Amino acid sequence: MAPVTQLLEVTGLSKRFRGLRAVDDVSFGMAKGELFGIIGPNGAGKTTLFNLITGTLSPTAGEIRFRGDAITGLKPDAVARRGIVRTFQATTIFRDASVRDNVRRAYLLRTLHQPARLTVYRAELQAADAEAGEILELLELDRVSAQYARELPYGSQKLLGVAMALATRPRLLLMDEPAAGLNPSETRALAALFQRLRGRGIDIVLVEHDVRLVMSVCDRILVLNYGRAIALGRPDEIRTDPQVIEAYLGGADDIA
Repeated sequence: MAPVTQLLEVTGLSKRFRGLRAVDDVSFGMAKGELFGIIGPNGAGKTTLFNLITGTLSPTAGEIRFRGDAITGLKPDAVARRGIVRTFQATTIFRDASVRDNVRRAYLLRTLHQPARLTVYRAELQAADAEAGEILELLELDRVSAQYARELPYGSQKLLGVAMALATRPRLLLMDEPAAGLNPSETRALAALFQRLRGRGIDIVLVEHDVRLVMSVCDRILVLNYGRAIALGRPDEIRTDPQVIEAYLGGADDIA
């Protein structure tokens, strides 16, 4: 078998909703170890692209491969079992459970999707508790682990959503607008978190409107406009690309 050179490969991917081409013949590859960014104006097709990769939507045309295997058209649970997990723009947490219990539940949803014997379940509970402790420490949420999730400030609730995604042990984490609603201090903490996750071998695809954040943390960036890819390259290449400036970035002062 030939070695896998790309972690994620998208080829000729399209999604049409009646007459609307939400994603139009998009192709790109992401290597293992990259932090890959996707930017573009509102309505550019970014979230639709995420939905296609994670199986929430089926493509009209094109192919998606992960670690060399075709995953095009798989259901979301099957994609998640392959190791692709996403976060959402809105916080998706169990508000009336403790912070620690939120992470434990996410772990158990991954491991106990099939009926299990009581002895196995007890062992999984212990493993879930240990995993939750490690993840909460990584995200610096361990000091609030006993609080109800609803009591956390918004930025910490978004971090808790990331913690729950990590509890599923993803190989590839798709993050949809993680900096939305964060203050500058929280955004800096998020950038530091990306580096810690990379240190743990977790690859990230980042969809984000905060262009400064994307430029500072991503290795390569894909730019979408009206569903089409108009640029793909390193941050320094994207920053000076005439099509990108015209369609999205405006002037150099916006992203300096």
